[in-house]
Amino acid sequence: MSLNLKGELASRGALLEGHFKLSSGRHSNRFVQKFRILEDPKLVEPVARAIADRFRDENVTVVLSAAVGGIILGYEVARALGTKAMFVEKEDGVPKLRRSFALSPRDRVLVVEDVVTTGGSVREVLDVVRAQGASVAGIGVIVRRSPVDFGFETYALLELPIESHDPAECPQCAGGEPITDPGSRRA
Repeated sequence: MSLNLKGELASRGALLEGHFKLSSGRHSNRFVQKFRILEDPKLVEPVARAIADRFRDENVTVVLSAAVGGIILGYEVARALGTKAMFVEKEDGVPKLRRSFALSPRDRVLVVEDVVTTGGSVREVLDVVRAQGASVAGIGVIVRRSPVDFGFETYALLELPIESHDPAECPQCAGGEPITDPGSRRA
């Protein structure tokens, strides 16, 4: 499958317009519904392979993602690299490795994420990697909505700049437009 990610997103109805509360808490008039990609194994496979190919020479030992949205992507990237997949979950509001997952200082971790706006989920996963004493091999992302610097090589399959606003400065809120909260990341 030749990967035209923006075309795939559009044809699957994943590029939504309206008034949305993003997982970051910011508001936007556009939303990327990542599960329109993640629901189809025939699309997830080339997406994951493209991310894996970018980091193939980085000696990745573990692919790490955030639950719930990143589990499928992390697993498929790990499969493409022939390594382990783990995910970070929140326990009492604190991101951590559970289910007997553990990293060691010998591990080189590739962090993967589906859609990045402010990078909050990625930063949480990076904090877990640091706390476990492992090193970061890089960050692979399906869609990056805004430029975010994590201090590590970050590869996005699709750069899709989408305007977002602090809720206090949101023009749609000022106009009284009802808001939709479609995100999956909650504190």
